[in-house]
Amino acid sequence: MENNGKKSKKFDVRRLVFTALMGALSIVLSEVPKFSVPMMPSYIRFEFSDVPAMLAALTMGPVSGVFVVLLKNFWGLFTTSTAGVGELSNFILSTALVLPAGFIAHKTPKISRAVIGCLSGAVLMALVSFPSNYFIVYPAYMKAMSLDTIIGKYQDIVPGVSGLAQCLVIFNMPFTFVKGLVAAIVAVVLYKKLRPIFNGMYRPQGGESPKSAV
Repeated sequence: MENNGKKSKKFDVRRLVFTALMGALSIVLSEVPKFSVPMMPSYIRFEFSDVPAMLAALTMGPVSGVFVVLLKNFWGLFTTSTAGVGELSNFILSTALVLPAGFIAHKTPKISRAVIGCLSGAVLMALVSFPSNYFIVYPAYMKAMSLDTIIGKYQDIVPGVSGLAQCLVIFNMPFTFVKGLVAAIVAVVLYKKLRPIFNGMYRPQGGESPKSAV
C-alpha cells in the first residue's frame, strides 16, 4: 500500500510538471507572430498553440489538456487586445478540440486511437465554433463595432455574403476545422515519435504496453 502511494504521488508530480511544461510551451506559441490567412478577415490569425494542449490531452488525459488551454488564455488576458473576447473564444474552441483526444486516446496508447481522438476534436471544434461565435463571441465584439462593420469585413472578401450566420458557415467553420486538423496532425506526429517517453511517465492500468500499441 505504501509503495502504491509513492507511485501515485510520483505520477501526480510528473503529470503536474508535464502539464505545466505544455502550458508554458502553449503560451510561447500563442505569443509568436501569427500567420494571416487568405480568404479570412485580417483579425483572424493562424497559430500552433493548440498542439501542446493536444499532447497533454493525449498523454495525461482531458483534464490536463483543458488545463493547458486555461493557462494559455489566462496568460493572454494580460496582453489581450480584445478585452478578453478573443481569449474566451479560444478557450471554448480549444477545449472542444482537446476533450475528444483526451477521452478517446489517453487510456489506450494506440496511434489509431490518437488519430481518431484528434480528428474527432477537429470536427467538434468546427461544429462548436458556430454557436460559440454566433451567441457569445460576436455579440461581445458588437459592443465595440457594429454588426454591419463585422459583416463588411467578410464582404470585402466575398461581396455576396450577407448575415452573420452565413459568414460563420462559409468562413469560420472551415477555417476552424483546418486549424484543428493541422494541430491534430502535428500532435499525432509528435506523439508517435515521443510515445516511448510518454508511456514511461504514465501507463494506465489495463492499458496496452508500448510495444503492442499501434
